[in-house]
Amino acid sequence: MRRSSGPGPTSSRAPRIRPVEQHDVGDRQLDALLERLDRIADELERLNRTAERHEGFLLVAKEIHDLQESLNALAYAALGQAPPHVTRRRAS
Repeated sequence: MRRSSGPGPTSSRAPRIRPVEQHDVGDRQLDALLERLDRIADELERLNRTAERHEGFLLVAKEIHDLQESLNALAYAALGQAPPHVTRRRAS
């Protein structure tokens, strides 16, 4: 049974950000907010670096895979044999 799509703990929608009433922010509060924003920015930079490394590893893995297939073809050619025909399923 499916529940309503309204906000709640079982909802798959992201929580909505509610507007905050405008008021003066004290220096200490502003410093705390800026410090928190700096930590968030640092974390985003770390996540971006991790994602870039991950993309680099995927490229290297594909190149190694292609190289392995080429080496196998060369090895069979050196032996004067045709490589075995293997049908591979595409990853989705």
